[in-house]
Amino acid sequence: MRPAIFLPPPDPGCVLLILVSWLLNPARSEITSLDSGNIDDILNNADVALVNFYADWCRFSQMLHPIFEEASNVIKEEYPDKNQVVFARVDCDQHSDIAQRYRISKYPTLKLFRNGMMMKREYRGQRSVTAIADYIRQQKSNPIREVNDLEEIKSLDRSKRNIIGYFEQKDTTNYRTFERVANILHDDCLFLSATGRCLSMPIVTALVSSLNSTALKVHRPISKPERFSGDNVIYKPPGENAPDMVYLGSMTNFDLTYAWTQDKCVPLVREITFENGEELTEEGLPFLILFHMKDDLESLEKFQQEVARQLISEKGTINFLHADCDKFRHPLLHIQKTPADCPVIAIDSFRHMYVFPDFSDLAIPGKLKQFVQDLHSGKLHREFHHGPDPTDVAPGQPIQDLASSPPESSFQKLAPSEHRYTLLREKDEL
Repeated sequence: MRPAIFLPPPDPGCVLLILVSWLLNPARSEITSLDSGNIDDILNNADVALVNFYADWCRFSQMLHPIFEEASNVIKEEYPDKNQVVFARVDCDQHSDIAQRYRISKYPTLKLFRNGMMMKREYRGQRSVTAIADYIRQQKSNPIREVNDLEEIKSLDRSKRNIIGYFEQKDTTNYRTFERVANILHDDCLFLSATGRCLSMPIVTALVSSLNSTALKVHRPISKPERFSGDNVIYKPPGENAPDMVYLGSMTNFDLTYAWTQDKCVPLVREITFENGEELTEEGLPFLILFHMKDDLESLEKFQQEVARQLISEKGTINFLHADCDKFRHPLLHIQKTPADCPVIAIDSFRHMYVFPDFSDLAIPGKLKQFVQDLHSGKLHREFHHGPDPTDVAPGQPIQDLASSPPESSFQKLAPSEHRYTLLREKDEL
């Protein structure tokens, strides 16, 4: 049986009450059923849409129906405009083409859309009316923090990725493009904006009455010093001494702006946590993981540099990750390591784990790339069953039939659980 992440079972009495209420009051529901004929039109015109991909025979889908509909009723009272928030559903048995289009691999799956664009992160929270409603309220909140004084920029949290937009005013195509990008990537970056407006009169009056030097500056447009060549967007990467990067493309072009911002907000080497483990596992790509102590940023930087130098062509075939040694002690023990051994590099193929020989080998040109290529070619797996390849044995040296014995996958345990979803297929990994 698949290792599972156990969640507290719902109260049977509550579930029964919701089911009965749903059956007796079907008229209140405003769930939109999507099909091939209406899906693009409905999603493209919705500011935010939460879509339930389900199957009638799936017991988890059956349990979610009344909860999903009640959450829709709650949110409709707060956002009555039909295009502000849409709750929709897709019967995946009846519309398998749509299920394939959005790569549905389990029921139920709740995916979020903004103006027709599917967000990378689906809803994986608690299946309750309150939790789903709170999630939508969060999605509807402003993802951009407004800067009232450029001095605030100096006190930013430089452990985060910050995207700052400087605009003459908000009612422009440039700002709307920035806002749309922020809505999509706000989970990956902190978005801030400063506009060319002056401070409001109540603030001016209060400052003038205090007779301090700040009052002499209140009529200076906040963003003007940063807009010497017009509206612009700046990326401040993590690190106190990291240099800023300026977006040089067209700010009216959403695709270009989004691509540039995504490149800055979603790093090549991502951190895996217990919160995002299910999401990363479901991407279906093997993991190349650096285990390091939280404060060991030097090893992380070396790993990031070598991944960028040697493995950029492998992006899309393997996930590059780093993990806190203390938090992920169990996977380390699985490969007979402890936090004292960190930094450690390993591959988890979702079937087995393979350990990179030595972290210092990163300095050997092509060594990390060969490690990944040996996974894809099946060499690591062959050696598990049959020992080292004959081509790796020096001339004249006898071939020993010594099979390695890599442990089974550890991170597979973070995958979607059969106690929460109906899983449609198993993946055969190396």
